[in-house]
Amino acid sequence: MTKRRILFAGLFHETHTFVEEVTGLSDFTIYRSEDILRRRGDGSTTDGFLEVAEVENWEVVPTCEYAALPSGTVDHIVLEQFCNEVEEGLRKALSEGGLDGIWLGLHGAMVTTECEDPEGELLARLRGVKGTESLPVFGVFDLHATFTAKMAQHANGLVAYCKNPHSDARECAMRSAQLLARALKEEAMPRMYARNAPIMWPPPGTGTADRPMRDLEALARQIEAESPDIWIVNVVAGYSFSDVPDAGVAFSVATVGDQDGARAALNSLEALAISLRDLGIPHEWDLDTALAEIATREDGPCIVVEPADNIGGGAPGDDTAVLRGFLRHGLRNCAVAIADAAAVQTLADAEPGEKRRLSIGGKGSSLGAGPLDVEAEFVSRSDGHFTLEDRHSHLAASRGIHFSMGPSAVIRVEGVTVLLSSRKTPPFDLAQFRSQGIVPENLFAIGVKAAVAHRKAYDPIMKASYTVRTAGPCTSAITTLDYRRLRESVFPINDRNPQ
Repeated sequence: MTKRRILFAGLFHETHTFVEEVTGLSDFTIYRSEDILRRRGDGSTTDGFLEVAEVENWEVVPTCEYAALPSGTVDHIVLEQFCNEVEEGLRKALSEGGLDGIWLGLHGAMVTTECEDPEGELLARLRGVKGTESLPVFGVFDLHATFTAKMAQHANGLVAYCKNPHSDARECAMRSAQLLARALKEEAMPRMYARNAPIMWPPPGTGTADRPMRDLEALARQIEAESPDIWIVNVVAGYSFSDVPDAGVAFSVATVGDQDGARAALNSLEALAISLRDLGIPHEWDLDTALAEIATREDGPCIVVEPADNIGGGAPGDDTAVLRGFLRHGLRNCAVAIADAAAVQTLADAEPGEKRRLSIGGKGSSLGAGPLDVEAEFVSRSDGHFTLEDRHSHLAASRGIHFSMGPSAVIRVEGVTVLLSSRKTPPFDLAQFRSQGIVPENLFAIGVKAAVAHRKAYDPIMKASYTVRTAGPCTSAITTLDYRRLRESVFPINDRNPQ
């Protein structure tokens, strides 16, 4: 029996359009050809697709995969180079044996200097290649995507992660590949329909263990169970730091049924979201109030969560507000991680136990607390490489189980341990600290630069958690952001939505 031939491509970036930086080609990790196939076993969404391909005995035709950590607007040349590579690979595959389908590993919230909807543009370009008109196009994308009508128009079955933290990313990649296999076996071609709701929620309001996302995900699974024609129901929490027309909460379905059934499903999801919209606006502690309460406790670790410097949302991961707070309140046996390559470099010749004056953090955003001058005791240095403890973390899903913080150093400042890294590292896995000789379970308090995605790692060890309000580019006070391209009447940006 002739093997099915499936083209693979991947594009992964969450773009924060309110930070000043431009994300260039050098910021992307690029896999090509056989390097993609060698990702089998690394715990990523690509690995999930490759596992299904093995089971289905597909011949995978790899083109390229571009991935970067969340950051500022992407230089458009990155998208052009990526699309050109994929289109070239697509044309070659069609001419040298044909194709049976296309599978895409996406994030879904990229923005470039010239394009507001790169994923929609990619899908449109693929469909524009002669010979792809009837090919099934499936794939996976992040729950924090910006889902657009263009994406729905040119795809057959894109599956969003269902959990936040994204512990199911690889599982959802497998599900989308399995649905591609179903489409091929049943000779069925689902169509996608989408709806952008008049709602925007900051990241801390999108945890799927909490309302409103918990209720919306439950309704989505109910619709799938009760509607045999509907293969996929996606609840898209959206990405609030992307100033593009379709940003925010969205829903999409893939169905082999009629448009009326899809519309009814989308109507019910949108109505529920509107009724629960206030629940997506998070409560955050005043930093000093939270630290004063922590100071009265006898047990730890206490987790101090700082969404405004959320690395997973595109912030620089170098703000000093929580570190300043630990020092101001005299808290000891605490730890924070700060991305500061310059500070690491100044410690290149330091000896353990040596004390130096350093300026750390506060360089990546003008919105935060700024650099902090300290007298630090040098503890250790490393190359920053570590292997994730949790193969199902979001970091594993996007980057695989091996991660590098770049050259790193550990210092101690008045009883607070600071992990300095050259590369910002989302705090999604305890091995980040443990690899540097820091035992998270033994700490009294830990500063975490995240919104929700840290929970899978930190909830099992914490005694208490405080989400605090600080200044920074990933602020939960999204009404203070200068949206200029967002569609009108989006709650809470302007409150003219239907009740």
